[in-house]
Amino acid sequence: MNTLSALPMDPGDVTPEWLTGALRERFPAASVTSVEVLETRHGTNSHARLRIGYPVACDLPEIAFLKLPPLDPVRRKAVNATGMGRREALFYGTLAEHVPMRVPRPYVARFDEASGDFVLLIEDLGTTGCAIPDTVAALSFEQASLAMRDYAALHVRYEDEELRAREAGWVERMPRGSDFGTTMLQYGLDHHRDRLTDAFAELAKLYIEQQSALEEVWERGSVTVLQGDGHIGNLFEDRGRPGFLDWGLIHLGTPLRDVGYFICMALSPANRRKHERELLERYLEARREIGGEPIAFDDAWLLHRVHAAYDVPAACPIVTFPENLSPAQARSSAAFLERAECAIEDLEARAALREVAGI
Repeated sequence: MNTLSALPMDPGDVTPEWLTGALRERFPAASVTSVEVLETRHGTNSHARLRIGYPVACDLPEIAFLKLPPLDPVRRKAVNATGMGRREALFYGTLAEHVPMRVPRPYVARFDEASGDFVLLIEDLGTTGCAIPDTVAALSFEQASLAMRDYAALHVRYEDEELRAREAGWVERMPRGSDFGTTMLQYGLDHHRDRLTDAFAELAKLYIEQQSALEEVWERGSVTVLQGDGHIGNLFEDRGRPGFLDWGLIHLGTPLRDVGYFICMALSPANRRKHERELLERYLEARREIGGEPIAFDDAWLLHRVHAAYDVPAACPIVTFPENLSPAQARSSAAFLERAECAIEDLEARAALREVAGI
């Protein structure tokens, strides 16, 4: 993939000339006559919907979704330092066409290696008949069952080391020892302890004190490509089928990390409690059907409990309880934290860590 320093910083910086050149990397005959910013939203990253004009009718979209780093220079530097933009640009630029899952169609995927800046132009899901699920109601059992087959197909495909090297050689393990999560978790314990359950707070303290040991436990097992961030806020629905929207945390790891996180964080607590054993069985069965290495249910269940502890660092931005959230964001954040806290307690994640690793 080409890496260019002259990337647009703001949705309004995307000109017809720039977009023509960017599109031609994937669509050589592309030509753009106009770009109109229909709406923008600034959060962790900058998002916009663009209306694009062409001189003649073509297969490229009239409306597309744009994703850039945040506008604020300090936040931009912090987000770029995580490598999420680079990973997502590499995914959409090289791997999206290979993964056996429903993902947004990519049009432009560029990043700058030096700064970490990135530009993604992908399918606008609203104009292609897709929907964003409710972050509180979350996915149904039927939708989650389909996702189990998707995860099995992804994991088994890239457990083949030669195929993984050929198609996804740039995917790496997540770097260890970042203070990104520990800093926010400590802030949550210091300022909002009364808003956290005892089980969550105990694991947050453990993660702060023994981050390296926990990360080592979570990496144990066979290695494959993981989607990495399958909570309800990163999913969409395409006529009932779940799609996977955010690939900024794609990395190498052990399969139950992906599956457990999805089950805990893409279903409501009630649905998870009712269906998680059956969903896990469906994942294991799908692995067997497509020729993957079998995993015994009891082993998978124990790992599911161990990986539930990861819901603590995953919730680190939530436990800072930012005051500038919109009502919709506050509702989604509260539901995210509830799912994490319920999973940690229901699955006795702390006891599982003691059993597996003596932590």
